[in-house]
Amino acid sequence: MSEPVKGPASYFPSIEAKYGRPISEWQEKIRASELTKHLELVNWLKAEHGLGHGHANALVAHTLKEDAAGS
Repeated sequence: MSEPVKGPASYFPSIEAKYGRPISEWQEKIRASELTKHLELVNWLKAEHGLGHGHANALVAHTLKEDAAGS
């Protein structure tokens, strides 16, 4: 049996179900934004796209962590 998903990625199934878009699309939006700071991106997702705080926070945290690991 595999380990349960933990951390920000544990929110991904509910984000996709609630907002009807794949995680990759949200990550593209985050990466395309001119904003770079975590809280700015969270607030932008909430204001412009109607995400809840927890979902926006999970997407931003995961995306910024991926980007930092890849650079």
